[in-house]
Amino acid sequence: MRLGISIRASFKTKVINTLVFGSFLLGAGLPLTAAAENEFGDDSSGSSWGLGVGVSSSQKPYTDIDRDNKLLPILTYENEYIRLAGPELAFKLPGYKLNESNQFNFGFVAKYDFTDYEQSDAPILNGMEDRDGGFWAGFRAEWQNNYADISAEYVTEVSGDSEGSVINLGIERTWHFQEQFLFTPRIVVSWLDKEYVDYYYGVRAAEVNAERSFYQGDAGVNIEVGARGGYMFKQKHFVFLDASVTSLASEIKDSPLVDSSTENRIVFGYIYSF
Repeated sequence: MRLGISIRASFKTKVINTLVFGSFLLGAGLPLTAAAENEFGDDSSGSSWGLGVGVSSSQKPYTDIDRDNKLLPILTYENEYIRLAGPELAFKLPGYKLNESNQFNFGFVAKYDFTDYEQSDAPILNGMEDRDGGFWAGFRAEWQNNYADISAEYVTEVSGDSEGSVINLGIERTWHFQEQFLFTPRIVVSWLDKEYVDYYYGVRAAEVNAERSFYQGDAGVNIEVGARGGYMFKQKHFVFLDASVTSLASEIKDSPLVDSSTENRIVFGYIYSF
């Protein structure tokens, strides 16, 4: 059951949902849903913004690679037409409200994905050509209802690096306690096309050596399970913790660069809303 709280608190929920997925869970691809933005009946005709900082620690599946720890600034802005959250910019399209408990939202998204590696990141990558992140663009649809927030998203890489495409299907639900605490479990299923898997996990002919054989990646499906919790205080402050584990597609696990069947990520952050 959702509890009615202030518009400012609603903005904090909006910020954390958008930020955590958009800025940090890039290994899964993209934001799960922006449906939670309106779960308290927020007035989207105004504008709001937030500023903060986050610490991200992630473990990629490459053999003997160290955890990747980053300190990241957080900047969010939203009005009736756009939503900016870290590396993602969403352009809102007209939605459809079936009734008080069923609403559909649509939009175009553009973002930068920081998925990459350098050959110095791990011994298994020595002699590999560096793989870069890239700019992605696509379309997102969301369905809000009394039971869960469900999203579907298609994005493709447009900057000429991986030239891959990803389809994400996600479901999450947020519970609020005492109008200050929130808890949101989620599941995200991501279909990664052949170009994406081959770019980040394939081994080209010129990269073959005694430790790694030639490998050409194929399309596969990742499954992420995660949850985030947050605490709002003094109407302007929000602290959050997000944790996730992703079960990797067999097409990724079969890569000679990989020695793990999963990857994981933990994010801790703080946001001040204006």
